[in-house]
Amino acid sequence: MPVVAIDGITTNYEIHGSGPPLLMYAPGGFNAVMGNWSSQSIYATTRFIDALSPFYTCIAFDRRECGQSGGRVERVTWSHYVAQGRGLLDHLGIDRAHLMGGCMGCGPVAAFGVAHPERVRSMVLWWPVGGAKYRISSHQRFAAHLAFVEEHGLQAVAELAARDGKPFNADPRGGPWASVLAHDRAFAEAFVKQDPERYRLAAGAMVRALFDRDTAPGAEAEEMLRLDIPALVVPGNDAAHATSAARYLHECLPNSDYWDVSVEAQKGEAGAARVKAFLDAQR
Repeated sequence: MPVVAIDGITTNYEIHGSGPPLLMYAPGGFNAVMGNWSSQSIYATTRFIDALSPFYTCIAFDRRECGQSGGRVERVTWSHYVAQGRGLLDHLGIDRAHLMGGCMGCGPVAAFGVAHPERVRSMVLWWPVGGAKYRISSHQRFAAHLAFVEEHGLQAVAELAARDGKPFNADPRGGPWASVLAHDRAFAEAFVKQDPERYRLAAGAMVRALFDRDTAPGAEAEEMLRLDIPALVVPGNDAAHATSAARYLHECLPNSDYWDVSVEAQKGEAGAARVKAFLDAQR
């Protein structure tokens, strides 16, 4: 698989198909790997890359701190995820692309549209994360990790990640850098040597930056209200993907289309066809 260093952090990516470029921010929370587009939850039925790659150049990648991509201990915000996607487009020589996000990938897509509207042809926001339960569970996950650090130290975090190989959303004790610790020995060696208090400050600031509201995170309402980028919003309906979060994005994006059907009606060929029809309309 090709890799590229963006701001000193390795990004693992794949390109499928041909046609207008479609940059795809993967679903999966803190395990946002490109394979989830064909294996996780509803995406195993829609199989977007298979369905869209005959018509679009699908650019899939592991988000930083996920899968085989790298990471850096810092206060990670939505703008950092935007920078990764923008850097990948720059590397590929693409000035303007469609953007698609699934799950937690919707936050970077909305933030990308706000930061670089001239580079975005359209946005697909499939099952945006959000809602009060999602914010609460996200803060609980970070709290569980920081409690583990307090009791056992950073060495234990690195050993846990190396032994079990579980991402942050599967075992909160490993923290948001668990996937990098599992595959990057040099990163792990530096991780255990850092000052624990500085680490706790970075992780604590990260959770507040990413999950600061009871609706869809990623971009401010006032910023989205100024956009004229065509958008398709597809609602989820569970504790992590509150329907209210999708409604909020539809309200804030003036040029958005809300696909008001049940989750069951979104599955399989119907979901893939709806996204393709939306993208085709923006050619």
